[in-house]
Amino acid sequence: MKPAKALTIRLSAEQAEALETVATVEDRAVAEVIRAAITAHIESRRKDQGFQDSLKQRIERAQQLLK
Repeated sequence: MKPAKALTIRLSAEQAEALETVATVEDRAVAEVIRAAITAHIESRRKDQGFQDSLKQRIERAQQLLK
């Protein structure tokens, strides 16, 4: 398994407050809530055929550029 990678994100004050509220109500760390949201978003993209089609097109274009 690859080591964890630290990232920095900027949120509006309203987003940060809402995120902290969600984490507090769910009795979870803010970082845990963020990781769960990112995981859910990635999984939704994996299941989205339109996204998958776009991804395949981008890969094909990149391969053409490398030829």
